[in-house]
Amino acid sequence: MRLPVPLRGPASIPFRAFGIRPSRMNPNTCTICELMFTRVMKARQVTVDVSVLFVDLRGYTTLSQSFSAETVSSLLDAFYDECAAAIWEFDGLLNKTVGDAIMAIFNFPIQQHDHAERAVLAAREIQRRWHARRELLVTNGAGLDGSDLGIGIGIDTGETSFGEFGRSHRDLTAIGTVVNTAARAQSVADAGRILVTKAVCSRAPHQTAEGECREYQLKGFEKPIELYTI
Repeated sequence: MRLPVPLRGPASIPFRAFGIRPSRMNPNTCTICELMFTRVMKARQVTVDVSVLFVDLRGYTTLSQSFSAETVSSLLDAFYDECAAAIWEFDGLLNKTVGDAIMAIFNFPIQQHDHAERAVLAAREIQRRWHARRELLVTNGAGLDGSDLGIGIGIDTGETSFGEFGRSHRDLTAIGTVVNTAARAQSVADAGRILVTKAVCSRAPHQTAEGECREYQLKGFEKPIELYTI
């Protein structure tokens, strides 16, 4: 899985003839890497140490009631494109897109010792990219103002179960407390904010040193959880 494979240009043509091409979940890797997923499916699930990032587009539901279906679809496409580009820049796996939300995983299938730092950097890049895209939409008269369509992001890191879950509808994804915490952190993050757990701060100290800590009562958690705004 670590052998160099040309993914673009003339050198990639022979590989494409054998079905080796960029992965749809991360174009910086190839379909050979996706063989890891086959191994996971056979094992049903594996325990992996990952960083999980959730992104949500604030105000999308309200705007979808005021704009045409074509305009709303274009906004969502732009949101997906900017998030995907940022996630892939730091070798994350774009695991899910659900409505106006995205789930990304770092450290699978390719291992990265600095996956928590990569997740934080990807989150910041998502915010930067979307801010620029939103300003462009406002300038081009899309009917938005500067306060519309902010992004909230949550990140946690640790061990999760990765595999195929479900019977009538099988879904290849990660589950566990880390996933739930990242999702809940995203849900309470204000527009334009990134909330990370103490575990993320411990693993990515250079990226989170200036973070402000506050306790949040997250849905489904008995005790308050410390989250850091970075």
